[in-house]
Amino acid sequence: MSVNDISLTAGMRTNLLYLQQTSSLLNRTQQRLSSGKKVNSALDNPTNYFAAQNANQRASDLSDRKDGLSEAVQTVNAASAGISAITGLIAAAKGVAQSALSTSDTNVQSKLAAQYNTIRTQIDNLSSDSGYRGLNLLSSINTLTVIFNEGGSSKLDVIGFLANSQGLSLATASNNWQTSSDITTDTALMDTAISVLRTNTQTLAANLNIITTRQSFTDAMTNTLLTGADNLTLADMNEEGANMLMLQTRQSLGTTSLSMSSQAAQAVLRLF
Repeated sequence: MSVNDISLTAGMRTNLLYLQQTSSLLNRTQQRLSSGKKVNSALDNPTNYFAAQNANQRASDLSDRKDGLSEAVQTVNAASAGISAITGLIAAAKGVAQSALSTSDTNVQSKLAAQYNTIRTQIDNLSSDSGYRGLNLLSSINTLTVIFNEGGSSKLDVIGFLANSQGLSLATASNNWQTSSDITTDTALMDTAISVLRTNTQTLAANLNIITTRQSFTDAMTNTLLTGADNLTLADMNEEGANMLMLQTRQSLGTTSLSMSSQAAQAVLRLF
């Protein structure tokens, strides 16, 4: 049976139309209240929907970079810890050398030279143990590439250096430290090694500052993007709650009006 097969009075058809519109608005309001969003699809608002999609996607891409930044921080921190420990060992080696300079006993000097060589071996061990998840900035000239943005166009290369005895030019005790000149020569090499470590520490610190700054920026940018997307799509729950109450009242009034309109048609039955 088609719609045209049923004839309604003008008043009933008008009330029915209002009820259908109210029902549609109720469904929309219920969806907004349940989802918390006023824009749930492109049909609701194409401009806001796709702008929010783009913002959310970029926020997601930046969030993926945050893990890489955290790993980079740990890699640099591992290298920094290694440098601090190696610097401490070199300072201890200098103390051994000074003790050797203060005596003319060749046997004592030999024993102190052996202690120095032991410390030198430990420097090599520390250098090789200063890596993080397979990347060591101290045992070889490795490069840590840190990517900052979602497109990969913004990045930083943190270049490592050889911080073992070979890279720092710390040879074994010269001539078993049997002469003061041998001890003095090796001590000068230790001073140079400490200077090299300090210079590289400054470079690592500068790189670490850049990485942590980008971490903070990424967090702030992600929050900005998500907030912007929410502003475009989130519903005002107070407003939607008020709309729900008003629509329910309108629906009730519409039903009553439709009933009253039908009474006019029913009055015809009283004639029979």
